[in-house]
Amino acid sequence: MKENFARRGGRARPAPAAPRPAPPEPAALAAKVRTMAPSMTRSMQRVAETVAADPAGCAVLTVTALAERTGTSEATVVRTARLLGYPGYRDLRLALAGLAAQQASGAAPAVTADISVDDPIGEVVAKLTQDERQTLTDTAGALDLTQVEAAVSAMATARRIDVYGVGASSLVAQDLAQKLLRIGLVAHAHADPHLAVTNAVQLRTGDVAIAITHSGRTVDVIEPLQAAFDHGATTVAVTGRPDGEVTQYADHVLTTSTARESELRPAAMSSRTSQLLVVDCLFIGVAQRTYETAAPALHASYEALAHRHSPREPR
Repeated sequence: MKENFARRGGRARPAPAAPRPAPPEPAALAAKVRTMAPSMTRSMQRVAETVAADPAGCAVLTVTALAERTGTSEATVVRTARLLGYPGYRDLRLALAGLAAQQASGAAPAVTADISVDDPIGEVVAKLTQDERQTLTDTAGALDLTQVEAAVSAMATARRIDVYGVGASSLVAQDLAQKLLRIGLVAHAHADPHLAVTNAVQLRTGDVAIAITHSGRTVDVIEPLQAAFDHGATTVAVTGRPDGEVTQYADHVLTTSTARESELRPAAMSSRTSQLLVVDCLFIGVAQRTYETAAPALHASYEALAHRHSPREPR
């Protein structure tokens, strides 16, 4: 959630303070770097990529030495540490030492490789599998569990839930809305931007609006989320860019993995994988909170559809 003032009901409202999340575990550091690097300045990227690539070497460096190694300044090193979730450089060094110890114990480093036009299908399958696994690991490592819990709490008691997404993200929005409907919640996915805004202005306090956008800049998703925010609904952004415009209108921000694009593999493919993980976490959390009503509703939906999945008797 951005620490700024956004418009709600015609009045400026400061974003509510949230508990400071715990620093990432050492194993999550590399995932955090991959997720946050695209939104960093170039000098901060050099620091982040250097510590992720050589945790053992960087763990013994002073802040001055790391600044010299990366061609940056001490202030840049400290800002990078804080952006990665550590209170200061000392805490980052401790995480680096922990990560180096884990790697020394035999943990295999992540392997990524772009798919080439002449790769045999077996290699394509192996590379895609590795990339999908890494995407899920990175997303899990970057998720702020405090924000997830808050979003789940709002959804579990919501009068109505609207989900916005276009393109590949619209498929994820439909997936979440369908799951919520099957446990008895009033949920709708809106891919048409006009319908999305029309529905958003009907939301009120006690409702929830969820925007799904990998880039964080999709106007057709930002506009309905802003309308829902202005009308008092609790708003959630699922995005790969925690600094994206969409977060200005989000009470809760859930960050997904940001994958590298390649000619044969657009980022939309990996981004959808990470988005699906996040919405599954939201759904399971809501189902747990509403189990007494969710379980019978889910059973009823299974019963209603069972005949469609059974072989028909020949006439």
